[in-house]
Amino acid sequence: MPVTLPAEPVAPAVSLPRRKRWTRRECEIAEKAGVFEGQRYELIEGELIDKMGALPPHSWLLTLLADWLMGTFGASRVRNQMPIDVRPEDNPTSWPQPDLCLVAEASKEYRHRDPIPAEIRLLIEVADSSFSFDMSVKADLYARAGIAEYWVADVSRNRIIVHRVPAGGHYQSVAAYEAQEEIAPLAAPDARFRLAGLE
Repeated sequence: MPVTLPAEPVAPAVSLPRRKRWTRRECEIAEKAGVFEGQRYELIEGELIDKMGALPPHSWLLTLLADWLMGTFGASRVRNQMPIDVRPEDNPTSWPQPDLCLVAEASKEYRHRDPIPAEIRLLIEVADSSFSFDMSVKADLYARAGIAEYWVADVSRNRIIVHRVPAGGHYQSVAAYEAQEEIAPLAAPDARFRLAGLE
């Protein structure tokens, strides 16, 4: 016979239930086995993050930014939603796939490996529902890797948040550029970029 418990509020659990933390190696094996067929995930700090289908405003802005990068630096230096390496300490549990990645130069080596932080000149994430995550967890991951410049394209507010000067696991310079304001990327100081000018 069940025991009736007193109607007292139950205190919240002190810790979350145990979850499966993934490694990069496990993700590679699962991907080769077709486990993620038709799905897009990225591994961030041991968690599989669903890269859900992008809504039209996200896709449109991503296309405009990719076109600008390719027109400025050449298509062979721009990687679209492909994995990168981060710092060696983070690599076992993180395998990010930024929306856009500008590498220092085109390399046939990328057929067999991902770009390392020293080869990356600019990362861009186009953010709508992922804005807080891209501004915090992703920003710190990229800062720890020493990636010199990281942009978050804020879809809802039509602006670019520019992160520079990685030190101590964080970006020391974070500035928001409204659509009408010009940005000169570190990789091409003479190439003026304006979000409003893309449309």
